[in-house]
Amino acid sequence: MIGIREHIIGILRVVLVFTLFSTITIQAKAKDIIVRKDGRISTIKQALLLAENGDRIVVHKGVYAEGEIEITKTVTISGLDNPVIDGEGKYQIMYITADNVIIENMVFVRSGISYVDDNAAVKMEGVKGGVIRNNRFKDNFFSIYLAKSHDCLIKGNHITASGTRETSSGNGIHLWNCNHITIEDNYTKGNRDGIYFEFVKSGLIRNNVSEQNLRYGLHFMFSDSCTYQHNIFENNGAGVAVMYTHHVIMEDNDFKNNWGSSSYGLLLKEIFDSEVNHNRFYKNSIGIYSEGSNRVQTGNNDFIQNGWAIKIMANSMYSNFTGNNFIDNAFDVATNSLQNNNNFNGNYWTAYKGYDLDHDGVGDIPYRPVRLFSIIVEQRPPSIFLLRSMFIHVLEVAERVMPALTPETLTDEQPMMKQIYDTTK
Repeated sequence: MIGIREHIIGILRVVLVFTLFSTITIQAKAKDIIVRKDGRISTIKQALLLAENGDRIVVHKGVYAEGEIEITKTVTISGLDNPVIDGEGKYQIMYITADNVIIENMVFVRSGISYVDDNAAVKMEGVKGGVIRNNRFKDNFFSIYLAKSHDCLIKGNHITASGTRETSSGNGIHLWNCNHITIEDNYTKGNRDGIYFEFVKSGLIRNNVSEQNLRYGLHFMFSDSCTYQHNIFENNGAGVAVMYTHHVIMEDNDFKNNWGSSSYGLLLKEIFDSEVNHNRFYKNSIGIYSEGSNRVQTGNNDFIQNGWAIKIMANSMYSNFTGNNFIDNAFDVATNSLQNNNNFNGNYWTAYKGYDLDHDGVGDIPYRPVRLFSIIVEQRPPSIFLLRSMFIHVLEVAERVMPALTPETLTDEQPMMKQIYDTTK
């Protein structure tokens, strides 16, 4: 037995020494490759030919126009003094198919427009562990594009474009058929969509600013179990759209100044079993527009000075609206049906004129947030000019006494007398 034990210990020692030796050998091989416009290695493509897995390519200041740069090795490409990689309006700039590639501190400009290939400044396809961080992107077709990739990080990038038409513009950050991607601390402006998800699972979008994009600040489609939080979506063509998706968490975001004839802060279309909590909807044409969305929990949000705080269609059912503040909106709630299959309870409404005789903080009479005039405007949009007229006021008083056109069952049975403050912040 002693001999066997000593034999096993000897084998383990050999394995340990071999492992340590292999690790040291691999580490020793990793090297920095310096790229300078006036140096021995003057292009990124030259550096990639010399590079091995684990190497770092340091690109010094200058303008590098090299066509499409393919990266098939696990390398880090790091800029020094903001080197500019120019697609000359013709090429995709970097195409990455290797795992664990890091692209950082670079400036990417003018990737070529292609409606077939979706040219991007940086495209990763079929990779894991990729990192794109602290780069600047200007006037690219697509800036960052990930396809069939997982466990990647997109962080700290500044993305701007100057497109004027949706049809000739790409997206700032575009994900297709990916999972476990983190997008945080990025800025996007002037793209078709600031951030776009399609067939994405378990993505996290956090601490981004997406503003003045032509279509959506954020566009979700068929992307389940994703979370977006602490983002700002401001002054986009149509705000944020979340479509055909299950189990999405939307919390602590700002939806601001998304104005237009068909604009909204947040569009929910065929969304199921999701949460919209602790957000702020400020000065949007429509705060939330809900169509065909079921079992959505909407709580502790602030709806302030929107045209419509909430438009909820008859095919949206079994959702709860609790603990929200509805402050100085032109219309708090609008719907297209006399029936109501959703629950409004315990919200604060500045338009509520009830009383609280027992001083428990809850109004003694229910509040019906759907105004008759909102239905008239829905059917005859030009009538909005009568919003403050005495005639409309008289009609709405009569409707509250004897409801005929507004849903009698859409009521808040426990309207709060004072604004609700979010204790989680």
